[in-house]
Amino acid sequence: MLIIPAIDLREGRCVRLFQGDFDQETAYSADPQEVGRRWKDAGARRLHVVDLDGARSGTPVQLPIVRELCTLGVPVQLGGGLRSIDHVRAAIDAGVDRVILGTAAIEAPELMQQSVEEFGANRIVLGVDARGGYVALRGWEHISEVPAIEIIEDALNNGIERVVYTDIDRDGTLTSPNFEETARVSAIGPAIIASGGVARWDDLWHLSRIRNVEAAIVGRALYDGTIEITSRRQWRIGHESVETGGL
Repeated sequence: MLIIPAIDLREGRCVRLFQGDFDQETAYSADPQEVGRRWKDAGARRLHVVDLDGARSGTPVQLPIVRELCTLGVPVQLGGGLRSIDHVRAAIDAGVDRVILGTAAIEAPELMQQSVEEFGANRIVLGVDARGGYVALRGWEHISEVPAIEIIEDALNNGIERVVYTDIDRDGTLTSPNFEETARVSAIGPAIIASGGVARWDDLWHLSRIRNVEAAIVGRALYDGTIEITSRRQWRIGHESVETGGL
């Protein structure tokens, strides 16, 4: 299981939100490029980038910064505000390796299919941000009546192979992931990238034991230092790992 550092962009800064609340923001750096370079130099094998301004406005805002991050030589997956095929194309043109579609998966399901047909299932990822088992939309500010499991099943039928699953109530809290819900959605069949609540090595170890979880996104725990990456091998959790993180 791969560990993927998160870079959440708001107004040009690298920030973290508490439970997706834009009014509860912690700013970590005014230089996202330096943050991306830090994770690259530490051995990160992929970066998870979220355009928070784009998620709120419905159109990409931070693409110039994303383009710079893509020059670092580490694959970048991008979510936030990508709600048309032109948005998807612009992200790919900026150098993004994987595009994450969230709100669009519900409001414009044909976009998911069109994107898969044009760029391939390996480059298009479903982003499911859930609260209480239901999908949140538009920067997490609206909770839909669509169960997370239902949208994942529909996406699988449309050729999607990979899902970023975020439990909003755990995101940015350092309280541990929602293992039960993560296991429930992963049982449907897609490769799951788990997000939300990772606080310690033990959390990563338990996620690695859930079937179909191929990666975990870690944000605040890396920035606050509750999880420290001291070797390139530690970006991947394997069966030989121990709970103390001695990889």
